[in-house]
Amino acid sequence: MTDGSVDCPINDADNHMYETQDAFTRHLPARYSGLIKYVQVNGRTKIAVKNAISDYIPNPTFEVVARPGAQQDYFKNGNPEGRSRREILGEPMRAVDAYFAPEPRLKLMDELGINRAIMWPTLASLLEERLADDPRAMHAVVHAFNEWMYEQWTFNYRDRIFPTPVITLPIVEKAIEELELVVSRGARIVLIRPAPVPGLEGTRSFALPEFDPFWAKVVEADIAVGMHASDDGSTRYLNVWEGGGGGEFLPFKSQSAFEEVFRHQHRGILDAMLSAVCHGLFTRFPSLRVMPVENGSVWVGPLLDVLDHTYGRNPHLFDEDPVAAFRRNVWVHPFHEDDPLDVVRLLGAGRVLFGSDYPHPEGLAAPADYFKRLDGLPRADIARIMGGNLADVMKFAA
Repeated sequence: MTDGSVDCPINDADNHMYETQDAFTRHLPARYSGLIKYVQVNGRTKIAVKNAISDYIPNPTFEVVARPGAQQDYFKNGNPEGRSRREILGEPMRAVDAYFAPEPRLKLMDELGINRAIMWPTLASLLEERLADDPRAMHAVVHAFNEWMYEQWTFNYRDRIFPTPVITLPIVEKAIEELELVVSRGARIVLIRPAPVPGLEGTRSFALPEFDPFWAKVVEADIAVGMHASDDGSTRYLNVWEGGGGGEFLPFKSQSAFEEVFRHQHRGILDAMLSAVCHGLFTRFPSLRVMPVENGSVWVGPLLDVLDHTYGRNPHLFDEDPVAAFRRNVWVHPFHEDDPLDVVRLLGAGRVLFGSDYPHPEGLAAPADYFKRLDGLPRADIARIMGGNLADVMKFAA
């Protein structure tokens, strides 16, 4: 299961499942009935959270989806013709069974040349932001979703597919309870939103000491932490600048120039990693393994620059060199349009992960094509990026 040009396994850090319509409700307690529901709006099915209809995903049923890699050329070469998003996406397709279940997905992985894959949810990335004012409900829905995922996919399917249960953090005791449950069921990685944590007593960073009991359990379980891109709440900040009326984040809708530039900076993951370093999380837990996934890599250089600059002038504010802390604890997944050699120069080949974002339209239609982006690197470095590094983080044989 390797690309013909390079003899190494492909371990993909960024594959996606599509959720069925009962993913959030099949195991939701009766007292939360109606919290999540599907409704008809002008003949189209939409998801509603707490009676607020969301357009976050245009078609939340996933019966019809964009083709894998439909936007690949757009992200690589831009849009000089000024095509609409619909023109860029092209003709949609009927979703196939491999997007919803592990056994057909294994067959598809074999066809694509993928040895192992981390399997992230898709629609679930809207949950936490839309339930931010109700932490208890947030924990209930996330637990229900994890129950669905375990039933539908398991957390380790034949040691090749590794679905990622979600851990939400507002109530630390409940987060620990959920972590212990998914680990007992075979989870090798968990998904934690790279965003401030809403809670009963206000919003704060996941890297503050009040969350240390949770992080101690993560280290004890020796489990990887994925911080996959999601709705991180930054739209509230954008609305302040653009005079918005409190609208939601719409990742698949044309945006203003200001928002496009803001999103391109990936401030959500930059601030999350800045907090993890500056609030001492990585220093208190030096063996914590964190993977920012589907956040690209253009933010890495600016983050390291500002950490180095601040440390050089105010070393007394840090318990250790913050750049060294980042390089020790973090593995970065560049987008396919990013230059992976830039990340190799910044962090070394041992801290760069391959991920295709399959089957999303912004990802790669043929994941093995990523080998071409690594031309010029030693074969050993290519093997690490395409599979060996993920094997290290996940602690399975390459």
